[in-house]
Amino acid sequence: MTEPTLYTRLIGDAGTPVVFLHGLFGQGRNFTQIAKGLEPEFRSLLVDLPDHGRSSWTERVDYVTMADTVAETIGEVFPDRRVHLVGHSMGGKVAMMTALRHPDLIDRLVIVDIAPAVSEGADEFEHLLGSLAALDLDSVERRSDADTALAGRIGDERVRGFLLQNLRPHDGGFAWQANLSVLRRDLDRIGDFPEIDAVFEGPTLWVAGEKSDYIRPEHADRMRELFPRTTQVTVKDAGHWVHSEQPESFIAILRAFLGND
Repeated sequence: MTEPTLYTRLIGDAGTPVVFLHGLFGQGRNFTQIAKGLEPEFRSLLVDLPDHGRSSWTERVDYVTMADTVAETIGEVFPDRRVHLVGHSMGGKVAMMTALRHPDLIDRLVIVDIAPAVSEGADEFEHLLGSLAALDLDSVERRSDADTALAGRIGDERVRGFLLQNLRPHDGGFAWQANLSVLRRDLDRIGDFPEIDAVFEGPTLWVAGEKSDYIRPEHADRMRELFPRTTQVTVKDAGHWVHSEQPESFIAILRAFLGND
């Protein structure tokens, strides 16, 4: 399988490098507010993962390939530098695998609302992916048409707005920027986490949403087995998308953890 190419964007001119990896349906730009909130002490690299945003499409979802591609990108952008790595949901699993396979590149690791285990919630994401795939793009003349058409199946306006960031003008109409067919087909693979015989010895922080159950007590043993220097915080009044629901709290948590010598 050809290694994908990643679209990245740097925010900040100086400071300690932080790399952000988004979740399913997301893009690197989802962390723009967080990255700007970390300036000037930190400069941030916002990454579009494969099959998302402006990065290339692949034939199948594979966490090992994604991790190795992220590691190569880190080495190209920050040669001879260790970075802090932050990943949310699917991006959190990529971040874990990157740290486990390339520990020499990573200083501190932050995992947002996901565990190194099979994730629940596949039915919800299957519904969302199915709703997007069922949208008749030929009938969409403007983005508001897509929003109206999706409203019957996806009632939450905020969720629709998040998903519709993947809709882009194309050849006089609209097309999906995310590789929906592959993401939908490989949803079980996205929800899984590969077996790996490795340990990341660096400081690792889990950030959980109070209203989310993606990180559960039964995950603790595996978390500490792979990442022995683990700590966990829970953000009040936050669900799965912690960084977008409680950005000020999230920035404060990152500053405290990443700036802790």
